[in-house]
Amino acid sequence: MPAEQREFAHCLIDDGGVDIVHGHSSHHPKAIEIRRGEGIIYGCGDFLNDYEGIGGYEHYRPWLALMYIVTMSLPSREISKFEIVPLYIRRMQLSHASPDDRQWLTETLNTVSQDFSARFDIGEDHRVLVSPASS
Repeated sequence: MPAEQREFAHCLIDDGGVDIVHGHSSHHPKAIEIRRGEGIIYGCGDFLNDYEGIGGYEHYRPWLALMYIVTMSLPSREISKFEIVPLYIRRMQLSHASPDDRQWLTETLNTVSQDFSARFDIGEDHRVLVSPASS
């Protein structure tokens, strides 16, 4: 993660009054950070794409599409619930991701976010729960 991207995201939260920073165009999920009760998604991956059949990127599991669901409390505007629904994409159709893909996603996000203040656990309903990391 380039330091400039992290500094920019922090500035948006700290000084810009932004509640969610939603990075995109990474084609695979990147780190997620919880900062001052607000969320920073550095790279959300793809939701729908037309990459099916293109080889060489299997280690990113390009068949995974991620739906982010963020619930905020009012009036504090802090995140009260943050979930990721991993979905399997095939022929431009979505279905629930396999248990193996959910486990891989959880482990991958915990690894790429280890220097950030978020942790990931598998929850109910095929969802990955995002929560602030313990200090």
